[in-house]
Amino acid sequence: MCPTYTAKPFYTADFAVHITLDYLRPTRVAFAIKNMPITEKSIKLLWSNAAGRCSFRGCDKRLSVEQSSDIAPHTLGEMAHIKGKNLGSNRYDANQTNDERDSYQNLILLCPNHHTEIDKPENEVRFPTEWLLEAKAAHEQWIISSLDRENIENIYQLKGAIAAPLADNHQAWQKYGPNSLLAMQNPNSDKLYALWKQERLTTIAPNNRAIAKLLTAHRSLFPAQQQSTISRFISHATNYEQWINDELPYQAVERFPNDFDNLILG
Repeated sequence: MCPTYTAKPFYTADFAVHITLDYLRPTRVAFAIKNMPITEKSIKLLWSNAAGRCSFRGCDKRLSVEQSSDIAPHTLGEMAHIKGKNLGSNRYDANQTNDERDSYQNLILLCPNHHTEIDKPENEVRFPTEWLLEAKAAHEQWIISSLDRENIENIYQLKGAIAAPLADNHQAWQKYGPNSLLAMQNPNSDKLYALWKQERLTTIAPNNRAIAKLLTAHRSLFPAQQQSTISRFISHATNYEQWINDELPYQAVERFPNDFDNLILG
């Protein structure tokens, strides 16, 4: 799943998440959030672990919105500081270093409404540091466990549990991937390229992770002749996430095994 959008440097001023592409490495993405010195790794961890959803308790809003036009999707997610970034802001901790303030551990992914709510001066008592840390941890744990099926007893239940996230991944690929109609019609679109990057982080990687976890826990349900396909998908899921986090070159990624679709959906 290597993007083939035209590679060029760009800066999309109307994005909540601004993305620039490295001209020499089109598969590498660097983010700049309102001039905040947050590392690319922290941003990718935050968006991936939150699955692109607001982490405020009871919200769970998906943070990319598709407008009526085929070419106007946009991102609403905002990365909020748990302990305030600047002196005088809510939950500011003078003992933090600048690196600690902008680290993954001090960030929470929120929708604009809840970002505004937690940072209102009158709400500092309502939303202390501990509350936000617990909300973030609870949300990320919910993402991890949302596809867990403790009562899987047979191959049909296992395939049923895998089918939905697999279909979501195919939908993201078909709509925004490099071979999609939108990509072919708009090969130079910064917004579509950015959205595809986001879909990889917030949809495909978390779903792959969940599918691999199910396969690992229940692979004994598959007969011996299908174990090779299972192994290749688990390897693909691991490599794919390493690639989008810039931990592995694309050439080293195990390709998606096409026979896995037939195995699960056939």
